[in-house]
Amino acid sequence: MTARDLVFALVGVICAASAVLAVTTRNLVHAALWLVVCLGTVAGCYVILGAELVALVQILVYVGAVVVLVLFALMLTRAPIGPNRDLSAPLWQRLLAAVLALSVTGLLAATLIPVVGMDPVDSRNGDTRAVSVAVFGTWVWPFELLSVLLLAALIGAFALAKVAGAAPTTSTTSSTAAREAP
Repeated sequence: MTARDLVFALVGVICAASAVLAVTTRNLVHAALWLVVCLGTVAGCYVILGAELVALVQILVYVGAVVVLVLFALMLTRAPIGPNRDLSAPLWQRLLAAVLALSVTGLLAATLIPVVGMDPVDSRNGDTRAVSVAVFGTWVWPFELLSVLLLAALIGAFALAKVAGAAPTTSTTSSTAAREAP
């Protein structure tokens, strides 16, 4: 076992632990942050395996976009962030889900390990240089313009939600203050 294998195993353990914490924590913001850790360690696994382009896309798309979108959706919807007893499942349902998850994992392992084998697989895809030059060279401006458009839409949605949520509160507060003033 080489040092690369040990680092890959360590990053994989961190990834699995953060994935379990992302699913089992009762605080939605903490779950989103554990998801950041999980997706970041998946990108680390890609780097260790030599797929730097895939790791970069993992960071840009999943960590940079999806998790931020989840956090903004939590803020905009004003969803209950802490634990909610009305939404939690009973213990027997959680245990049944854990048993089913372990069963599916065992079934997949029993099916895929004999098919794929334990030997390392050589990549026949070649170098990712041409793909990275095309994506980050030729198509970088449309990519950046799309990100600016999505940022503007996100800011606009935030402004609309803020105005729509603040309008009744502001008018009620001002009318209450006007009645109380002599």
